Amino acid sequence: MIKILTVIGARPQIIKASALSRAIETHFSDQITQLLVHTGQHYDENMSNVFFDEMGIPAPDFNLHVGSSSHALQTAKIMEGIEDLILSEKPNAILVYGDTNSTIAAALAASKMEIPVIHVEAGLRSFNKSMPEEINRILCDHVSTLLFCPTETAIKNLSQEGFKLAENEKATIDSPIVFACGDIMYDNSLHFSEVSAQKSTILAENELTANQFILVTIHRNANTDSETNLNAIFQALEKVQVESGLDIVLPLHPRTKKMMETLLSEDLKNKLADNNHFKIIPPAGFLDIIALEKNARLIITDSGGLQKEAFFFEKPCVILRPETEWVEIVNNGNALLADADEERIVSATFQLLNKKDFTYPPIFGDGKSALFIAQKIIEKL
Repeated sequence: MIKILTVIGARPQIIKASALSRAIETHFSDQITQLLVHTGQHYDENMSNVFFDEMGIPAPDFNLHVGSSSHALQTAKIMEGIEDLILSEKPNAILVYGDTNSTIAAALAASKMEIPVIHVEAGLRSFNKSMPEEINRILCDHVSTLLFCPTETAIKNLSQEGFKLAENEKATIDSPIVFACGDIMYDNSLHFSEVSAQKSTILAENELTANQFILVTIHRNANTDSETNLNAIFQALEKVQVESGLDIVLPLHPRTKKMMETLLSEDLKNKLADNNHFKIIPPAGFLDIIALEKNARLIITDSGGLQKEAFFFEKPCVILRPETEWVEIVNNGNALLADADEERIVSATFQLLNKKDFTYPPIFGDGKSALFIAQKIIEKL
């Protein structure tokens, strides 16, 4: 029996981990046992029993309760907690997702204790090291034993960094194995799309009509904490609403709400307040976000996850960042980079609204990546 400690630090990672939990429970329960460790990196009131029960996600076996703090302090606390769990639980491997401080902290602690690291979402690169996430994902990849890549671009990135792509009989930290497995969030989008259709009432609650609104999310510091960027984004959104006639729906991140109150011009605040078609709503849960994504005409976001989900649900996407790690959707014409530039946001939005010839090739796999990951863990550890 292979024993895995799966480490997550934020709600998106719990959702990702649920796909592997389902795969283990339904196909590999006699070969893999998984313990879920929530570091507490991000506290969220939705991280409750209701959240886990509603979505059928296993509750964490351990919670380190590290809370918010500086990057260094948070990473150190997580490393200390993971080290203690490795000593007490004696896992065969540590599994991590993505690029958070929880990801790199767990990977460093495990690798220094000679415990194999399994990195899901390996090989992603924005090529912007001013992003903490870029540092985390690069370092994590280079101490990992099994690297599961969501796209062929991710495979190429690792090859260019010196990883050998030949598949060994068994994996070690000095002889890691790189796999193309597809995107585990595609597994979840397919699964939870059906759950969302049954349970979400967010469209009715907000009097929204399918394909008659634009979904917007804003949460990155570079956008929320810059007066110039935040005003440019909201000026663009207000202009898009007026000129398109479509509703704007913005589930408001708490940090964005706070910074809007502080940084937006009074004139712009008044315009938004007087516009009944500019719907600022409370943060939406995962099932509600899926319902909004599936029914939106277009998505405008600075979230990496929503960029992909826009593609999964065949919606065009305007990206409020200067670059993206999901270059495939831009190269395929499904998304446009607009950064926090008012003119570029408006132009990109109408360019995509008027575009007719979208294609959606299987860039992110077949929706069965979790089964593939579990099988390869059994074979290669």
